Amino acid sequence: MAEAAILGIIQHLESSYANTYYNNLEFRIKKLRGMLDFLSDLKMEEERRPKYLMADLLELAQEVADSRYITDYWFDTYHIEIELTKMRIINFGADDKNDREEDEEVVVGLEKDVRKLIDKVLLNDLCSDHTWIIKGMAGIGKTTLARQVYNHKDVVGWFEHRAWVSITSDKSNKEILVDLIQQMAVGSEELFERDYLLEEKDNRSLRKLLLQHLEGKRYLMVFDNMLRGMNLGYIFRDIDETGKYHEDCGSRELWTSRFSTSIGDSIHNMKPLDVDTSWQLFLKTIDKFTSIENKFSKDLERKGKEMLKKCGGLPLAIIDVGRQKAKERLSGIEWEELFDSIDLSESLKKLEPMYDELDEDFKACFLHMSFFKENAIMREEKLEQIWAASGLYPLTTLEERYNGRGGTCYVLLKESIIEGLNGTPRQREVKRCRMNPLLHMLSVKKAEEEIGLEILNSNRNSKPSQNPRHRVVHCGREKFNHSKNHENKQLISLIFHGGGGYLEDVSPSYWESFELLKILDLEDFGVKIMSESIGTLTKLRYLGLRNNYLTRIPRSLGDLENLEVLDIDLNFMVEVPDIIGEMGSLRNLYMSDVIFRHPLKIDTLENLETLTNISIYDWAYEVSGLETLNRLVKLGIEDIDENLDVGKLFASLAKLWRLRRLILRGPRFTSMPCLDEIGVFFLLERLRLDGRLDRLPSASNFPRSLHHLILANTCLEDDPMPILEKLRVLRRLKLQNAFTGREMVIQDKGFSSLRFLSINELWNLRNIKVGRRALPFLVQLEINNCPRLETIPEEIGSMKDLEEFKMVTTKHIATKIRASGLTSNIVEVDIVP
Repeated sequence: MAEAAILGIIQHLESSYANTYYNNLEFRIKKLRGMLDFLSDLKMEEERRPKYLMADLLELAQEVADSRYITDYWFDTYHIEIELTKMRIINFGADDKNDREEDEEVVVGLEKDVRKLIDKVLLNDLCSDHTWIIKGMAGIGKTTLARQVYNHKDVVGWFEHRAWVSITSDKSNKEILVDLIQQMAVGSEELFERDYLLEEKDNRSLRKLLLQHLEGKRYLMVFDNMLRGMNLGYIFRDIDETGKYHEDCGSRELWTSRFSTSIGDSIHNMKPLDVDTSWQLFLKTIDKFTSIENKFSKDLERKGKEMLKKCGGLPLAIIDVGRQKAKERLSGIEWEELFDSIDLSESLKKLEPMYDELDEDFKACFLHMSFFKENAIMREEKLEQIWAASGLYPLTTLEERYNGRGGTCYVLLKESIIEGLNGTPRQREVKRCRMNPLLHMLSVKKAEEEIGLEILNSNRNSKPSQNPRHRVVHCGREKFNHSKNHENKQLISLIFHGGGGYLEDVSPSYWESFELLKILDLEDFGVKIMSESIGTLTKLRYLGLRNNYLTRIPRSLGDLENLEVLDIDLNFMVEVPDIIGEMGSLRNLYMSDVIFRHPLKIDTLENLETLTNISIYDWAYEVSGLETLNRLVKLGIEDIDENLDVGKLFASLAKLWRLRRLILRGPRFTSMPCLDEIGVFFLLERLRLDGRLDRLPSASNFPRSLHHLILANTCLEDDPMPILEKLRVLRRLKLQNAFTGREMVIQDKGFSSLRFLSINELWNLRNIKVGRRALPFLVQLEINNCPRLETIPEEIGSMKDLEEFKMVTTKHIATKIRASGLTSNIVEVDIVP
C-alpha cells in the first residue's frame, strides 16, 4: 500500500531528526503527511486506485525525503508535480474532454505548415530549440497537423526512432515512460520479453532504461494534447542531465497544446483558415458525406463563403457546418436555401470546455470581452481597465506589466483564448489582441446566461434581457426607441458600437437614469456633443470617448469623483475645462491635440499611473509638485522643441521615481533639442522618441535600464547603430523613418541582448552590414518599406535563434530575397508580396 510506504518514509525521517543530512526536516514531514492525508481521504478502495499514479506519488514522496536542499526551484518542481498527480488520481476514469481533436480524414490547407515544421524545425540542424509546441485553440487542427508531420515520409526516413504519446488528464508519468520505451526500443525486445516487466519497474528504473535506448540516437517524440501546467522535465530529468542527447543527435520533441508553459517556448501558432481554404474544406466535407462531387455557381460559391465567415476559419466549425448542410441536402433542401443561415450551436458546445477550464477570475474576464465587436482589435490597456472598472482585479498592476510580469491578457494568450497582434515574440506584453469569432460568440452566449448581458440592435432583432446588468448597443443608420428609464437603473456597463444619431436626440435627463453605471464606452462612435448631465453618473469609473468629433468636454466631468479612466484621445482640438485637477480618483488619462485655457496642474492626482499625451506648454510641471505623483508609470509629452530647456524638464521628471515608460514628441517641422541629459532616468525601461533629431545621445547617456526603444521620424543623418548597439540591456528596437542615410553598420558583437529589430520606412537605405557574433539572441527581424534595400545581410542565415523574418518590399526585391536562400533556415518567413 502507498500509505504504508509513505508512512515508512515519515518514520525514517523522524528517526533521523538529529541527522543534518536532512535539512528543513519539519517541512518535509509536513509535505509527506499532506500526501498521507490525501490518500486517507480517497473514497475509492485500494484495489481500485490507479496503480501507475500511485507509483508516481510514491516516487515523489521518496524524492521529498531524499533531496539534499530545498530551493525555490525544488519547491516549484515538486509542489506542482505532487498537486498534478493528486488531481490525476482524483480524475481517474473520468471522461476526458480536454481538447481531444478528432483525427479527421478531411485535411485542407496544412501543406505550408507541414513543410515548415519538417524543413525548418525537425530536419534543420541549425534549429537550436529541440522542443516545439504546435499551439492553438480547440478545433484548429493541432493533432491533425502533428499526424501529417509524424507520418510524412521525410520524417520517417530521418529519425531512427519515433514515438507518439496521447496525453489524458489522468495519465501517469509511469504510463508515459512505458509508452516511450515500448515505441522507442524496437529491436531491443530481449530487454523485456513481456510488458509486465516494465510495469514492475519503478519510475527511476524506467527513466534509466529509456536513456539507455536513446543515447546516441536521433529520435522524434510527439506528445499530443499537453495539458495546462504539464511539464515533461520531471519525466526526462535524468536524460536532460546528460546535456547532449538532443544537440548532438538532432532529436526533437513536438507537443500539441492549447497552452504554452513559459515565455521562452518555441511555438508554431496554428492560424485560422482563410476564406478560400475554408471553402475547400467545406466542399471536401460535403462531398465525402454525400458521396458525390458537388458543383456550385459563382453566385452560390460567393454566398457559401459569406456564410462560412461565421466559422472564423476554424476547421472544427467548418466540418460541423459541412456535415449539417450535407445532411439537409440529402433530405431534399436546395443549396440556395441552405446557404441562407448557419447553425453553430454544436461547435460552440465543443468549445465550452475551453471556458469551463478557465480559473474563475479569468472566466469573468472572458465574459466581459463580449462587450467588444466581433473581430475587434482590442488594446491590452483598455481590456485591463474595463476589467478593473467592473471589479475584476487585473493579474498585475501597470508597473508590474512594464516590469515584464505579464497581465491577464498574457494568461489568455497562453491559453489560446486570444491571439496577440503586436508581433513581438517571447514577451509578456500583449499590447493588441483579437478573439476568434467562435470564441467571441461563446463569450456573448455565456455573458447573456451568467452576467445579464443585453444586446440591442437598430437594424436586426435585439436580445433584450429581463434585468440587464450590461448593455451593448449596435447602431446602424436606423434609429430605435431609447430604453425606458427603469430599464437603465441596474446597468453597470453601457457600450456603443457603430454610429449614427442614436444619442443626438436624447433628453438631458437620459444620463440621470443610469444610477449604477461604472463603464461608458463610446469609442469610434462619432459623438459630437456630450451633455452636461453626464456629470450625474457619479459611480462611473471608465469613460471612453476616443476617436470621436468632440470639440468640448463637459465641465460636469469634474463631478465624477470615482472616475479612474478618462480617454479623450484622437478628438482633434478638443477643449478641456479646468477640471482635471478635481478628479482625484483618476488613474489613466489619455488625450492628444487638446486645448487648455490654463496650464494643467495635476499635483492632486496622487493615483495617476498614465498621462498621455500632454503638450509641454499646457503643463505647469515646474510648480505642480511632481513628487506627489508617486504612482506615475507612463508619461507622454508633446511639443518638445528647440526652445525648451530639456535639462530642467528632465531634472523635474526625475522625481517620478516609478516612471518606466516615456514618450517624447517633437514639433512637425523643427527638431527636438539635444537629449544628452536623458540618462537621469536610471529606471526608465521604455522610450519613444518621435520627431526630428540632429543627433542621438551617446550610449553612456541613455538610461541604463532601457530595454525597449522606438525612434520614429527622427530623420537622423548619421547611422544610429554605432550608438544603439552598445546599449547592453536593449531587447527591442524599432526604427521608423529614423535614418536618411544609405548604409547601416552593426559592428562585431553589437546588440548583445537584442531580441526584436524592426526597420521601417528607411527610404534611402541600400545596405545593412552585420559583423561577426553580432545580434546573437535576435529572434525576430522585420524590414518594411525600404524600397532601395535589395539585399539582406548574409549573416542572418546562420543566426540560430532567429525564428521570424518579415519583409514588405517591392515585387522585384521580394523575388530576389527568396531566391537568395538566406531565409531557408528561418522557421517563420513572411515576405510580401
